[in-house]
Amino acid sequence: MTTKAIDSKKYNKLITVLSIVIPIAVAGLFGVKLDIELPVFLPPIYASINALTAVILVLAVGAVSTKKVKLHEYLIKVAMLLSACFLVLYIAYHMTSNSTTFGGEGMVKYVYYFILISHILLSIIVIPFVLVTFVRGITGDIEKHKKIAKYTFPLWLYVAVTGVVVYLMIAPYYSI
Repeated sequence: MTTKAIDSKKYNKLITVLSIVIPIAVAGLFGVKLDIELPVFLPPIYASINALTAVILVLAVGAVSTKKVKLHEYLIKVAMLLSACFLVLYIAYHMTSNSTTFGGEGMVKYVYYFILISHILLSIIVIPFVLVTFVRGITGDIEKHKKIAKYTFPLWLYVAVTGVVVYLMIAPYYSI
């Protein structure tokens, strides 16, 4: 077994645990309601974080395609940090606010729910993809990194972009 394979394997349990614990924790925390009022309205903030994540991901792919590997690595770390910040703010909002019902009717309602459901499902599915891709990159297993990154990038980008779209579609129905 190569050193790269050994390095990657030591992360597999952590990746598996995080891939299971994060969605379960998010779902569980949705049931927790804290009686506090946040000083800011979080949805436009975390939607902006999603938008910035999408831009950073595109820049990261551009950087690696021009052989700027260190810049690529930095940008991916920024995208991961932004995704973690998004998750914290998203949970904070849903723990302190009631859910907003989408008020659109007709075809737009079906479009909204298709985007929302695909966004939610893929946001769960993308977790292990991002973590495995990241570990393969940092452990220097570049061939395997490239193989999975071609799936991770569009999934992660879709989740980031559709997060913004969901916010824009539901924004008129928020009661502030």
